Amino acid sequence: MECRSNCGACCIIPSISTKTRLLPEGKPSYVPCIHLDENLRCKIFFEKERPKVCASLAPNEEMCGTCKADAMRYLAWLEEETKP
Repeated sequence: MECRSNCGACCIIPSISTKTRLLPEGKPSYVPCIHLDENLRCKIFFEKERPKVCASLAPNEEMCGTCKADAMRYLAWLEEETKP
């Protein structure tokens, strides 16, 4: 499965606790990542500085569903389930 254009759910819902040069404070959940482009796609997808949590999210039917709203719901559930 490939990423859906104009979705970005996996770059909006999850928090990023890993601090990087590009995200020195990480990213809180429900905040769009600074690396999203105008089509809600990751600008650093193929960069080695991409946070591990981002690299661990691969598009699949369970996570992405059939539309952005499905993906947002699933990732919100996942974010809640994995809170420290």
